[in-house]
Amino acid sequence: MTARESDMSVSTPLPELTLVQMLRERARTDATRIAIRQKDFGIWKPFTWADYYRRACHFGLGLRALGLPDNGHVGVISENRIEWVLAQMGAGLVGAVTVGVYPTSPTHEVAYVVGHADIEVMVCEDQEQTDKVLAALSELPRLKKIVVMETKGLRSHDPEMRRLICTFAEVEALGAQTRDTTLIDQALARQQLDDTGLMIYTSGSTGKPKGAMISWRNMRGAAPGIIERLGLSADTTHLSYLPLCHVAEQMLTTFCPLYLGSQVNFGESIRTVQEDLREVAPTMFLGVPRIWEKMHAAISIKLQETGGLRRALFDRAYAACAHLAEKPRSQWSLADKARYFASYWTVLRALQNFIGLRNAQVALTGAAPIPPDVVRFFRVLGVPLIEVYGLTESSGMVTGHPRDQVVVGTVGTPTQGVQWRIGEAGEFQIKGEMVFAGYYKNPEATAQSIQDGWLHTGDVIREERGQLKIVDRLKDIMITAGGKNLTPSEIENTMKGSPYIKECIVVADGRKFVSALVMIDYETVGKWAEAQRLAFTHFRSLVEMPQVRALIEQAIAQGNERLAQVSHIRKFHLLTKELDHDDGEVTATMKVRRSSIYKTYAAEIEALYR
Repeated sequence: MTARESDMSVSTPLPELTLVQMLRERARTDATRIAIRQKDFGIWKPFTWADYYRRACHFGLGLRALGLPDNGHVGVISENRIEWVLAQMGAGLVGAVTVGVYPTSPTHEVAYVVGHADIEVMVCEDQEQTDKVLAALSELPRLKKIVVMETKGLRSHDPEMRRLICTFAEVEALGAQTRDTTLIDQALARQQLDDTGLMIYTSGSTGKPKGAMISWRNMRGAAPGIIERLGLSADTTHLSYLPLCHVAEQMLTTFCPLYLGSQVNFGESIRTVQEDLREVAPTMFLGVPRIWEKMHAAISIKLQETGGLRRALFDRAYAACAHLAEKPRSQWSLADKARYFASYWTVLRALQNFIGLRNAQVALTGAAPIPPDVVRFFRVLGVPLIEVYGLTESSGMVTGHPRDQVVVGTVGTPTQGVQWRIGEAGEFQIKGEMVFAGYYKNPEATAQSIQDGWLHTGDVIREERGQLKIVDRLKDIMITAGGKNLTPSEIENTMKGSPYIKECIVVADGRKFVSALVMIDYETVGKWAEAQRLAFTHFRSLVEMPQVRALIEQAIAQGNERLAQVSHIRKFHLLTKELDHDDGEVTATMKVRRSSIYKTYAAEIEALYR
């Protein structure tokens, strides 16, 4: 195995400072510049770097006043908002560690993470999240205090519970009363880059979630490669909406903005993302594959609803620009520019405005595989979408397409500072300052993951046209009864390229042929059914229509045409309910739990092979 190293050069090396030390520096050098904007009740409220640091200091000092010790653990369960990062930075400023918990997690998952992470102070968004923690209180002996951002409904708790609970504003006020930042100055003076600053729990798709310890050095080590590859600067604007307990959002909401001094926007809610995107018009946008698939489906619905003339104009514009999806703009001919210009002003500009990405200088997708056709679709529309790759254990993105050198279906090349090699069975292995410090209270898993300084990612890769392609998870590769190796993600992503298919779970291991469990996209198929004047009342009634089955058969047949014969789906079962996190079928990040689904639908799978 030969190790290779990406270009280490950086135009401006990052300071040898931790993330919270950088926050203090920003407050000194860029005090009046806008760091964060928060939307409340339809109004965007700006906060300067001085505001950001001051409020984080107050919250951190308030945590200490509540009894949080050195190196204490602070949990946060909330949608993205300014209080999330104030809690995170406040904890860091007093030498504590922040642990994020998914706000969509049910009580038993919340209890596991809070208990396993030894959280002493839990910051909750509202009554719903507070109730999850309270329901598991008997399992959380180390928990001392619950801090609540929104207090509506909390009076319903008994007096003893209310003594455990205080408000976010009260903690800030408690810290503000201190009026002495000596404690923070001392904590920052002691703070080392190798100290743990953040704990991120894995999604737990194959077992219990593991707490990945991310050091300040890891964050600083990942940032240069992300900044260079995405072309970020102090003028970059970002809409933060994906869960901050996920490393992908952390790298773009905290890691890079603090080192660059760029602006982050927090919308009103996860439910208002589309509207917020149109208002912010960010220069950078991160979407997990499901976000891009939903946008793709939304455009498909709009095209179904519009008149024949507009559909014809779109089809003509798309066909005219299809060849530009992978062609570097520097190589566009005059004819290419003329075609795109005409298509932009007749059709594409309106679609870019519809999804809120007309000003995007770079858009990225990661965290899971994405159908290549979806990437190609948005690039044809003029959205500069690139695919990136990273792990919790790599502190975020470690590969990505150069912005003007895209090979659809690959994840680009390794970023600055990443040493890499291809190990046994084609496994992608990396080394560098971005490789995490290890799993909390799990030395066995740490030893399996990091060997001689090399992070074993568990992903199989191959080089394709000078860039890297993720073949599949090493553990997910299937072998048919005939001895053929199959990569299920390639099959599944091909099928999910259809706007009518939301999820596809391949069955092939030890079987004579490939079959699949398929979940329709309820919204898109529903709109199609309405256009066909087909009556339905709910998800199951729609799925059980013979016309819908015929529609999915056609979509699968089209997908099969793009696959090798051995990978063709020969039979499929349509799921009559949507996969659900509470049922243990998907993780908090919507990753499919294969083993759980295979067990739940064992009878349906066996019926496909009779």
